[in-house]
Amino acid sequence: MTAVSTNIKIDPILKRESQALFESFGLSLSTAVNMFLRQAVREQAIPFRIGTPVPNIETLKAIEDARKGVGLSRGFSSVAELMEDLDADD
Repeated sequence: MTAVSTNIKIDPILKRESQALFESFGLSLSTAVNMFLRQAVREQAIPFRIGTPVPNIETLKAIEDARKGVGLSRGFSSVAELMEDLDADD
């Protein structure tokens, strides 16, 4: 099948960085774009996750708090000990 030419607008810095990356893989920008398009058609979806970075801000805060020991309960050596602590009046 004969290839057709398509023009797309790309930020010049993004293009330069993308070309360098793909060249390090032995690919041209055109080949990389074709790979993306083929995979999108094959999966009938964008072939990568689009969304908020994981972990999100709330999760990052919880991780930070846990590392600092904020909001953590003491450790328990048995379920019975845990239940006794839960049932205790504070």
